[in-house]
Amino acid sequence: MKLKSALMGAAACMAWAPMAIADGHEGERGRDGEVKIIYWQAPSILNPYLSGGTKELEAASLMLEPLARYDTDGNLVPWLAQEVPTVANGGVAEDLKSITWKLQEGLLWSDGTPVTSEDVKFSWEYCTAEGGGCAQGEKYLDVVSVDTPDDLTVVVNFSVAKPFPYGPFVGAQAPIIQKAQFAECLGPKAPECTDENFGPIGTGPFVVTDFRTNDVFTAVANENYREAGKPAFASVTFKGGGDAAAAGRAVHETGEFDYAWNLQLAPDVLSGMAEAGIGENVVAFGTSVERIMINMTDPSAELGEERGTAKHPHPFLTDKSVRQALSMAIDRALLTEVGYGEFGKLTCNVLPAPAIFNSSANDGCLVQDIEGAKGVLDAAGWVPGGDGVREKDGVRLSVLYQTSTNAVRQDYQALIKQWWEEIGIEVELRNIDASVFFGSDPGSPDTFQKFFADIEMYTNNFDGTDPESYMANWVCDDAPRPETQWQGNNMPRFCSEEYDALRAEMASTGDIDERARLAKAMNDMLMQEYIILPLTHRGRNSAHAKTLGGVQLNVWDSELWNIADWYRIGE
Repeated sequence: MKLKSALMGAAACMAWAPMAIADGHEGERGRDGEVKIIYWQAPSILNPYLSGGTKELEAASLMLEPLARYDTDGNLVPWLAQEVPTVANGGVAEDLKSITWKLQEGLLWSDGTPVTSEDVKFSWEYCTAEGGGCAQGEKYLDVVSVDTPDDLTVVVNFSVAKPFPYGPFVGAQAPIIQKAQFAECLGPKAPECTDENFGPIGTGPFVVTDFRTNDVFTAVANENYREAGKPAFASVTFKGGGDAAAAGRAVHETGEFDYAWNLQLAPDVLSGMAEAGIGENVVAFGTSVERIMINMTDPSAELGEERGTAKHPHPFLTDKSVRQALSMAIDRALLTEVGYGEFGKLTCNVLPAPAIFNSSANDGCLVQDIEGAKGVLDAAGWVPGGDGVREKDGVRLSVLYQTSTNAVRQDYQALIKQWWEEIGIEVELRNIDASVFFGSDPGSPDTFQKFFADIEMYTNNFDGTDPESYMANWVCDDAPRPETQWQGNNMPRFCSEEYDALRAEMASTGDIDERARLAKAMNDMLMQEYIILPLTHRGRNSAHAKTLGGVQLNVWDSELWNIADWYRIGE
C-alpha cells in the first residue's frame, strides 16, 4: 500500500528506540538542592491548552508530559508511552486511520493516583470541548474519536488516512492532563479553573507549590516520578519578567540563576557576557522565524466586541498591494545583521526548516526595493497627501505596529518604521510587556492572539520536524475570536478555501516528497499573499551556569524537555 510505506517516508528522520540519557551523576532524588531558571517572559498560566505562548508551554512542561516527544535531533521518542507506534510494529493501522498507544505500566500522577487511558482520552475531549477555546486545537484535527479498551491502551481514530498520525498527545504542545483534576473545566469553564490552571497535577519531574502569574512559581521534586533518583534537584524556582539582558547577566555575571532562556540579544552583547566565565551560551537552529503578521480584520475599538473578527475586514490591509509594499520596503539583511549576526539567517519563508520543506519560490524578499514599493502603491491608487501619508477614498495608510518589549525587537521596529514612512505609510509603534503580550488572559486587550493592532511581530516555531500541524495554524477555523475565548494560532485571521484544501490534502498524503510539495504550497500562498512577512530565521540562544550539567538545548520540543536529567556539577 502506497500510504502505508509513505508513513515511514514521512517519518524517515525519526528514531523509534526508547530514550535513554545517562547523566553520569547518580544518587538520591533531590540531592542537588535548588535550580533557578529565569525566563524574561513570565508565564501567566501553566496550562498549555489555554495559551499559545512558548513561555507557558515550556513552564508547564516541568509538570505535564506527552505520550511521545522529540529529542535534540528532531527524532520522535517515547515518553509516557512504551514505544512509538508504527505500521511496522502494528501500532498504526494498515489503513492509517487509527494509531494505538500503550502507556507505560505503573505510571502515577504526582498525587499518587494511576495514570490511565481515560486521562489521555480526556485530554482530547478537553481541547475539543464545545464552547471552549484550545490554543493547540490543530494538534487534534481529523480526530473523530478516542477509544480506551483497557487502562493502558489508547486508540486514536481519524476521519482520513493519516500517514503522519503524531499530532495528538505528542510534544510539549499536546500533553496529557489529569481527568480527575480538570473534569469540571470543560468548554467555557476552562479559563475559570484558576487552581487547576495554575497548579496542574502531572507526571513530570516537578510539582507546583506556588504560582504567581506573570512573576514567579516554585516547584518541588515529584516523589512519584517514574525514574529513581530523578530529578536531581529538590526544587525549582522559575522566575519570569524583566528583559533578556537582565536574564543573561543573571547567569553570566552575577550567577544568581542557573539557566536563562531565549537571550534575544545582539551577538557582541552575548559574547561579552560570557567573558565573565560563569556561564555558557548555547545556540541551535530549528524552525523559529521572527515575523510580521498582517491583520486582515479591523481592530478599531469602536467596533466593540466585534473588533478583530472576520465580521469587519481591515479597511486597507485587505489590499494586497499595501501588504506587498510593506514587504518590499524591508531590508531583511540589515535587520538580521543588527539583531542576530551569526545567530540569524536570512529567510523569505515562515517554514524555513527542515530543508526538504524550505521553499525557494519567495527569495525576492531578500532584496529591499523602496522605489518598487512606492510604484506598487502608486499603481494601486494610494497617493501621498499633504503630509506625505498615502490615502485613497478618504482612507489613510496609518498603522499601529505592536510587539513585545525587547531591545532587538525595538531596533527592528525603529528601522522598519523608517522604511515604511519612506514609502508613505504612517507608523505608530507600541511595545507591550512580553508576559502580557504572550499571555493567555482572554480579558486582556494586549495579547498577541487578540491582535488589536494593524501589524504585530514575534517569533514562533513548532514541535518536531513535520510541519503538518504547524501549517494548520492558518486554516480558517483556527482564527482567535470571542467564540474560542480568543484562542487559536491564525493571528492574521487569514481565510482561504484553497489553503484549507491543501491542509486537508497533506493530512492524508504519505509520500514525503508530496508532503513537502504541499507544505511549500501553503507556505508560498502565505508569503505571496503577504499575510506573513518573515524577517529572520533565528537561532535559539540560551545560557546556563557552568556548574549545571545535563543540559541539552532542544529546538524541536520544550527547551526544558530533559530537566529530570539536570544536575549540579562538583557538588
